[in-house]
Amino acid sequence: MLYSMTGYGRAEQTINEKTFLVEVRSLNGKQYDIRLLIPALLKPFEFDVRSTLNEGLLRGSIECTISIKQNGGAKPVVINTELLKAYFNQVSDLSKELDVPMENILSTLLKLPDVITQSTEVLGDDDWAAFRELLKRAIKQLNNHRIEEGKSIEADLLERINNIEELQGKVALLEPRRREKIREGLKKVLEDNVGKDNYDPNRLEQELIYYIEKIDISEETVRLKNHCNYFRSILEEKEIIKGKKLSFILQEIGREINTTGSKAYDADVQKAVVLMKDELEKAKEQILNVL
Repeated sequence: MLYSMTGYGRAEQTINEKTFLVEVRSLNGKQYDIRLLIPALLKPFEFDVRSTLNEGLLRGSIECTISIKQNGGAKPVVINTELLKAYFNQVSDLSKELDVPMENILSTLLKLPDVITQSTEVLGDDDWAAFRELLKRAIKQLNNHRIEEGKSIEADLLERINNIEELQGKVALLEPRRREKIREGLKKVLEDNVGKDNYDPNRLEQELIYYIEKIDISEETVRLKNHCNYFRSILEEKEIIKGKKLSFILQEIGREINTTGSKAYDADVQKAVVLMKDELEKAKEQILNVL
Protein backbone atom coordinates (compact mmCIF):
# COMPACT_ATOMS: atom_id res chain seq x y z
CA MET A 1 0.00 0.00 0.00
CA LEU A 2 1.19 3.47 -0.89
CA TYR A 3 0.43 6.78 0.80
CA SER A 4 0.33 9.96 -1.26
CA MET A 5 1.93 13.04 0.25
CA THR A 6 -1.06 15.20 -0.69
CA GLY A 7 -4.28 15.21 1.28
CA TYR A 8 -6.82 17.25 3.22
CA GLY A 9 -8.47 16.72 6.60
CA ARG A 10 -11.10 18.73 8.48
CA ALA A 11 -12.69 18.25 11.90
CA GLU A 12 -14.98 20.44 14.00
CA GLN A 13 -16.26 20.02 17.57
CA THR A 14 -17.68 22.11 20.39
CA ILE A 15 -15.68 21.80 23.61
CA ASN A 16 -16.87 23.67 26.71
CA GLU A 17 -18.81 26.34 24.78
CA LYS A 18 -16.01 26.81 22.25
CA THR A 19 -16.25 25.45 18.73
CA PHE A 20 -12.84 24.32 17.44
CA LEU A 21 -12.24 23.95 13.70
CA VAL A 22 -9.11 22.12 12.52
CA GLU A 23 -8.05 22.08 8.86
CA VAL A 24 -4.92 20.20 7.75
CA ARG A 25 -3.44 20.18 4.25
CA SER A 26 -0.46 18.23 3.00
CA LEU A 27 1.56 18.77 -0.18
CA ASN A 28 4.74 17.32 -1.71
CA GLY A 29 7.91 17.98 0.24
CA LYS A 30 11.28 16.25 0.50
CA GLN A 31 11.39 16.87 4.25
CA TYR A 32 8.78 17.35 6.96
CA ASP A 33 7.82 21.01 7.04
CA ILE A 34 4.88 22.53 8.93
CA ARG A 35 3.13 25.90 8.86
CA LEU A 36 0.92 26.17 11.94
CA LEU A 37 -1.68 28.87 12.62
CA ILE A 38 -3.24 28.60 16.08
CA PRO A 39 -5.21 30.95 18.37
CA ALA A 40 -3.70 32.40 21.55
CA LEU A 41 -5.75 29.99 23.67
CA LEU A 42 -3.70 27.08 22.29
CA LYS A 43 -0.28 28.73 22.38
CA PRO A 44 0.76 26.91 25.59
CA PHE A 45 0.11 23.62 23.75
CA GLU A 46 1.86 24.51 20.49
CA PHE A 47 4.66 21.99 21.02
CA ASP A 48 2.11 19.22 21.69
CA VAL A 49 0.12 20.19 18.59
CA ARG A 50 3.25 20.05 16.43
CA SER A 51 4.25 16.73 17.97
CA THR A 52 0.81 15.22 17.28
CA LEU A 53 0.95 16.40 13.66
CA ASN A 54 4.45 15.00 13.25
CA GLU A 55 3.46 11.59 14.63
CA GLY A 56 0.43 11.35 12.38
CA LEU A 57 1.71 12.83 9.11
CA LEU A 58 5.42 11.86 9.05
CA ARG A 59 6.46 13.65 5.84
CA GLY A 60 5.41 16.40 3.46
CA SER A 61 4.74 20.13 3.47
CA ILE A 62 2.00 20.57 6.07
CA GLU A 63 -0.33 23.51 6.67
CA CYS A 64 -2.53 23.35 9.77
CA THR A 65 -5.05 26.07 10.65
CA ILE A 66 -6.98 26.03 13.94
CA SER A 67 -9.75 28.51 14.70
CA ILE A 68 -12.13 28.97 17.63
CA LYS A 69 -15.67 30.32 17.74
CA GLN A 70 -17.00 31.34 21.16
CA ASN A 71 -20.50 30.02 21.84
CA GLY A 72 -23.08 31.15 24.39
CA GLY A 73 -21.74 34.65 24.94
CA ALA A 74 -19.31 37.34 23.90
CA LYS A 75 -15.64 36.66 23.59
CA PRO A 76 -14.05 37.18 27.03
CA VAL A 77 -12.07 40.40 27.36
CA VAL A 78 -10.22 42.25 30.11
CA ILE A 79 -10.53 46.02 30.76
CA ASN A 80 -7.38 47.55 32.16
CA THR A 81 -9.05 49.85 34.69
CA GLU A 82 -5.82 51.35 36.00
CA LEU A 83 -4.77 52.36 32.51
CA LEU A 84 -8.29 53.64 31.78
CA LYS A 85 -8.15 55.88 34.93
CA ALA A 86 -4.76 57.20 33.91
CA TYR A 87 -6.05 58.07 30.45
CA PHE A 88 -9.14 59.72 32.00
CA ASN A 89 -7.12 61.88 34.38
CA GLN A 90 -4.87 63.15 31.61
CA VAL A 91 -7.77 63.77 29.22
CA SER A 92 -9.76 65.53 32.00
CA ASP A 93 -6.88 67.88 32.77
CA LEU A 94 -6.42 68.60 29.09
CA SER A 95 -10.16 69.23 28.72
CA LYS A 96 -10.15 71.83 31.48
CA GLU A 97 -7.04 73.49 30.11
CA LEU A 98 -8.49 73.75 26.60
CA ASP A 99 -12.06 74.29 27.77
CA VAL A 100 -13.31 71.31 25.74
CA PRO A 101 -16.44 69.40 26.87
CA MET A 102 -16.05 65.80 28.15
CA GLU A 103 -19.11 64.34 26.36
CA ASN A 104 -18.93 60.65 25.35
CA ILE A 105 -15.45 60.44 26.81
CA LEU A 106 -15.87 56.80 27.93
CA SER A 107 -16.39 55.44 24.42
CA THR A 108 -13.28 57.32 23.30
CA LEU A 109 -11.19 56.07 26.20
CA LEU A 110 -12.18 52.46 25.54
CA LYS A 111 -10.68 52.71 22.04
CA LEU A 112 -7.27 53.80 23.30
CA PRO A 113 -4.35 51.30 23.07
CA ASP A 114 -4.30 48.41 25.55
CA VAL A 115 -7.42 49.53 27.45
CA ILE A 116 -9.31 46.45 26.26
CA THR A 117 -7.38 43.22 25.74
CA GLN A 118 -8.36 39.62 25.12
CA SER A 119 -8.69 37.41 28.14
CA THR A 120 -5.63 35.40 29.09
CA GLU A 121 -7.84 32.35 29.46
CA VAL A 122 -5.95 29.03 29.27
CA LEU A 123 -7.32 25.75 28.00
CA GLY A 124 -7.81 23.22 30.81
CA ASP A 125 -6.33 19.73 30.75
CA ASP A 126 -9.69 18.06 30.04
CA ASP A 127 -10.44 20.47 27.21
CA TRP A 128 -6.95 19.96 25.79
CA ALA A 129 -7.41 16.18 25.84
CA ALA A 130 -10.70 16.58 23.95
CA PHE A 131 -9.09 18.95 21.44
CA ARG A 132 -6.19 16.55 20.88
CA GLU A 133 -8.66 13.85 19.87
CA LEU A 134 -10.26 16.35 17.48
CA LEU A 135 -6.84 17.06 15.96
CA LYS A 136 -6.24 13.33 15.54
CA ARG A 137 -9.57 13.02 13.70
CA ALA A 138 -8.48 15.66 11.20
CA ILE A 139 -5.15 13.87 10.75
CA LYS A 140 -6.92 10.53 10.23
CA GLN A 141 -9.17 12.07 7.58
CA LEU A 142 -6.13 13.46 5.79
CA ASN A 143 -4.39 10.08 5.90
CA ASN A 144 -7.51 8.39 4.49
CA HIS A 145 -7.31 10.86 1.64
CA ARG A 146 -3.64 9.98 1.22
CA ILE A 147 -4.47 6.27 1.03
CA GLU A 148 -7.12 6.76 -1.66
CA GLU A 149 -4.77 8.84 -3.79
CA GLY A 150 -1.98 6.36 -3.08
CA LYS A 151 -4.04 3.58 -4.70
CA SER A 152 -4.13 5.51 -7.97
CA ILE A 153 -0.40 6.19 -7.80
CA GLU A 154 0.37 2.53 -7.09
CA ALA A 155 -1.72 1.37 -10.06
CA ASP A 156 0.10 3.80 -12.34
CA LEU A 157 3.54 2.77 -11.05
CA LEU A 158 2.77 -0.92 -11.59
CA GLU A 159 1.68 -0.13 -15.14
CA ARG A 160 5.00 1.67 -15.78
CA ILE A 161 7.05 -1.22 -14.37
CA ASN A 162 5.04 -3.76 -16.39
CA ASN A 163 5.59 -1.70 -19.54
CA ILE A 164 9.34 -1.58 -18.90
CA GLU A 165 9.44 -5.36 -18.46
CA GLU A 166 7.39 -5.88 -21.61
CA LEU A 167 9.79 -3.71 -23.60
CA GLN A 168 12.75 -5.52 -22.06
CA GLY A 169 11.18 -8.77 -23.26
CA LYS A 170 11.08 -7.40 -26.79
CA VAL A 171 14.76 -6.52 -26.50
CA ALA A 172 15.50 -10.10 -25.45
CA LEU A 173 13.71 -11.40 -28.56
CA LEU A 174 15.80 -9.07 -30.73
CA GLU A 175 19.08 -10.21 -29.14
CA PRO A 176 19.88 -13.21 -31.44
CA ARG A 177 19.17 -11.16 -34.55
CA ARG A 178 21.19 -8.24 -33.16
CA ARG A 179 24.24 -10.45 -32.63
CA GLU A 180 24.00 -11.86 -36.13
CA LYS A 181 23.65 -8.38 -37.64
CA ILE A 182 26.75 -7.24 -35.77
CA ARG A 183 28.68 -10.33 -36.92
CA GLU A 184 27.68 -9.90 -40.55
CA GLY A 185 28.36 -6.18 -40.43
CA LEU A 186 31.93 -6.64 -39.20
CA LYS A 187 32.63 -9.33 -41.79
CA LYS A 188 31.35 -7.08 -44.56
CA VAL A 189 33.57 -4.22 -43.41
CA LEU A 190 36.63 -6.50 -43.57
CA GLU A 191 35.69 -7.95 -46.95
CA ASP A 192 35.07 -4.50 -48.41
CA ASN A 193 38.36 -3.10 -47.12
CA VAL A 194 40.89 -5.97 -47.19
CA GLY A 195 39.21 -8.54 -49.41
CA LYS A 196 37.48 -11.80 -48.60
CA ASP A 197 40.65 -13.91 -48.86
CA ASN A 198 43.01 -11.55 -47.05
CA TYR A 199 42.09 -12.25 -43.42
CA ASP A 200 42.16 -15.27 -41.16
CA PRO A 201 38.55 -16.51 -40.61
CA ASN A 202 39.52 -18.26 -37.37
CA ARG A 203 41.11 -15.13 -35.95
CA LEU A 204 38.10 -13.13 -37.07
CA GLU A 205 35.79 -15.54 -35.27
CA GLN A 206 37.77 -15.17 -32.05
CA GLU A 207 37.65 -11.39 -32.29
CA LEU A 208 33.92 -11.48 -33.02
CA ILE A 209 33.26 -13.62 -29.97
CA TYR A 210 35.26 -11.22 -27.79
CA TYR A 211 33.52 -8.17 -29.25
CA ILE A 212 30.01 -9.63 -28.97
CA GLU A 213 30.69 -10.61 -25.36
CA LYS A 214 31.65 -6.98 -24.66
CA ILE A 215 28.27 -5.74 -25.90
CA ASP A 216 26.26 -8.61 -24.41
CA ILE A 217 23.22 -7.31 -22.47
CA SER A 218 22.15 -10.53 -20.73
CA GLU A 219 23.44 -9.32 -17.33
CA GLU A 220 21.59 -6.03 -17.69
CA THR A 221 18.44 -7.95 -18.59
CA VAL A 222 18.67 -10.11 -15.47
CA ARG A 223 19.41 -7.17 -13.17
CA LEU A 224 16.58 -5.13 -14.66
CA LYS A 225 14.16 -7.99 -14.02
CA ASN A 226 15.38 -8.32 -10.42
CA HIS A 227 14.99 -4.56 -9.81
CA CYS A 228 11.42 -4.64 -11.14
CA ASN A 229 10.54 -7.56 -8.87
CA TYR A 230 12.12 -5.78 -5.90
CA PHE A 231 10.10 -2.66 -6.72
CA ARG A 232 6.87 -4.69 -6.56
CA SER A 233 7.88 -6.33 -3.28
CA ILE A 234 8.43 -2.89 -1.70
CA LEU A 235 4.96 -1.83 -2.81
CA GLU A 236 3.50 -4.80 -0.92
CA GLU A 237 5.31 -4.06 2.35
CA LYS A 238 3.33 -2.62 5.28
CA GLU A 239 5.86 0.15 5.88
CA ILE A 240 4.25 3.58 5.40
CA ILE A 241 7.22 5.66 4.19
CA LYS A 242 8.44 4.13 0.91
CA GLY A 243 8.99 7.04 -1.47
CA LYS A 244 12.75 7.40 -1.07
CA LYS A 245 13.39 3.65 -1.25
CA LEU A 246 11.29 3.30 -4.41
CA SER A 247 13.10 6.28 -5.92
CA PHE A 248 16.47 4.57 -5.35
CA ILE A 249 15.21 1.41 -7.08
CA LEU A 250 14.06 3.45 -10.07
CA GLN A 251 17.57 4.91 -10.27
CA GLU A 252 18.97 1.36 -10.51
CA ILE A 253 16.40 0.46 -13.18
CA GLY A 254 17.48 3.54 -15.12
CA ARG A 255 21.12 2.51 -14.87
CA GLU A 256 20.39 -0.87 -16.49
CA ILE A 257 18.29 0.74 -19.22
CA ASN A 258 21.07 3.23 -20.02
CA THR A 259 23.69 0.48 -20.17
CA THR A 260 21.46 -1.54 -22.51
CA GLY A 261 21.15 1.49 -24.76
CA SER A 262 24.91 2.10 -24.82
CA LYS A 263 25.52 -1.51 -25.90
CA ALA A 264 22.65 -1.78 -28.36
CA TYR A 265 24.14 -0.96 -31.80
CA ASP A 266 20.69 -1.77 -33.17
CA ALA A 267 17.90 0.62 -34.20
CA ASP A 268 15.05 -1.56 -32.91
CA VAL A 269 16.74 -2.08 -29.56
CA GLN A 270 17.38 1.66 -29.29
CA LYS A 271 13.69 2.35 -29.93
CA ALA A 272 12.73 -0.02 -27.13
CA VAL A 273 15.27 1.67 -24.84
CA VAL A 274 13.79 5.10 -25.58
CA LEU A 275 10.31 3.82 -24.72
CA MET A 276 11.62 2.28 -21.48
CA LYS A 277 13.19 5.62 -20.53
CA ASP A 278 9.88 7.35 -21.18
CA GLU A 279 8.06 4.93 -18.85
CA LEU A 280 10.80 5.38 -16.25
CA GLU A 281 10.47 9.18 -16.27
CA LYS A 282 6.72 8.91 -15.76
CA ALA A 283 7.32 6.61 -12.80
CA LYS A 284 9.85 9.05 -11.32
CA GLU A 285 7.30 11.87 -11.54
CA GLN A 286 4.77 9.78 -9.61
CA ILE A 287 7.32 8.81 -6.95
CA LEU A 288 7.73 12.48 -6.06
CA ASN A 289 4.23 12.34 -4.59
CA VAL A 290 4.74 9.16 -2.55
CA LEU A 291 5.16 9.40 1.21
